[in-house]
Amino acid sequence: MKNTLKNISKVIAVAGVLAACNPLQLDEIQDPNNPSVGSVSDNATREQIQFLITGLESRHRGYVTNVSQAWNTFGREIWYLNASDPRFQTDWLGQNGRTPDRSYFGFGNTGGGSYASPYQAINQANVLVTASENTENISASARSAVSGFAKTIQGYQYMIPANFVYENGIRIDVSDPLNPGPFVPYAQALDAIKAILDEGDAALNSAGSGAFPFTLTRGFDGFNTIEGLRQVNRAITARLNAYRQDWQGVLTALDASFMDLNGDLNAGPAHPYGAAPDVFNPLFYVPNAAVNTIIVVHPSVLEDATPGDLRVASKFLERDTPVTVSTDAGTLVGTHQDARWASNTASIPFIRNEELILLKAEAHANLNQSSEAVEAINIIRNAAGLGDYSGATTQAALIDEILYQRRYSLWAEPWGHRWIDARRYNRLSEIPTDFDGGTIFTQFPHPQAELSWEEYVGN
Repeated sequence: MKNTLKNISKVIAVAGVLAACNPLQLDEIQDPNNPSVGSVSDNATREQIQFLITGLESRHRGYVTNVSQAWNTFGREIWYLNASDPRFQTDWLGQNGRTPDRSYFGFGNTGGGSYASPYQAINQANVLVTASENTENISASARSAVSGFAKTIQGYQYMIPANFVYENGIRIDVSDPLNPGPFVPYAQALDAIKAILDEGDAALNSAGSGAFPFTLTRGFDGFNTIEGLRQVNRAITARLNAYRQDWQGVLTALDASFMDLNGDLNAGPAHPYGAAPDVFNPLFYVPNAAVNTIIVVHPSVLEDATPGDLRVASKFLERDTPVTVSTDAGTLVGTHQDARWASNTASIPFIRNEELILLKAEAHANLNQSSEAVEAINIIRNAAGLGDYSGATTQAALIDEILYQRRYSLWAEPWGHRWIDARRYNRLSEIPTDFDGGTIFTQFPHPQAELSWEEYVGN
């Protein structure tokens, strides 16, 4: 039992294997071909720092599959139909009274992409910061740039487990994986994440200007400068501040982000994918393929769509043959599949200009600045072919409109926006379950692996 628990601790203690194309592997065993954490923590070479940065980008996308499939199921943006394993329906939809516990399917034993994967990225970033701080092979400005990049990614990653377990709280202090800090409540965790993002922005600012001193993947094309990374940092901070209900803070962060009211709504950094030795886009499904595992559009999304909404036509493909899966609560029928990805090598954005404009609208609405809120709403509506907003301009009416537009603009993005949005506004009861007879979850407990860690340390 203890050997198993030691392996669990190693998952979080060691930053882990990097992308397949990278020869550097972080391991506790001294190996000249696969350097240890210790070897990169003491006067690392520029090449080793580069490997760590690329490895962090690889870790940064580790949550995508799990969160896209599960959280968007919780918010009934999609059904993840999987005929080979009924638990994707019965458990994830909460059918037959199934509720989350520490051993919940897909999350409980390892924490899954919603819990373990983010912490692997967080610790990869810790190793990167330590390596950059303890080497004489890069300049002081380069050290600041690396630290700023690492903390920007950390801020993003901490938000994933925070929103998964919600009021159960997360550990922020994991610098010593075998002696982690206590769980902190959701609000306190968000404040701590804000501090990490602010530290990242300050470090990038200290780095000066110009190009980032190391190579980033094409996912950061257009943002691979110090200024570009600061804009990404502030965009992530704007999302965080909305969760913190710091509406003026949202606007302040947006002003320093890459938000562009007249720009491409899809602009933003992304997770890149490719052929071997990389990995393919995990959300791509061949159009109309005869499959028994696929992401389909939830029927309520189709029913509630406004006629003429261009987002429906561009994001949803009506299948020639619907996908059906039988469950104890009845047959689930998927008539439309995800049509957003042109190929299995398409990049997946992790924050976009469209979201930032919607955050601007939300902040103005909550500050009772209705004209500014409507201006931002109209940018989204007109891009979707819906024309200007003509409804009431009370705060409540504007929030209704913004949440509706977020539902279609941010549909099934790898964040579970609707599930989090409904919870933020106490509207979980508005998410329909009549199509699947399930339950809408509020939050999850810490996974079994977290409990096992505590038992291991106590022995």
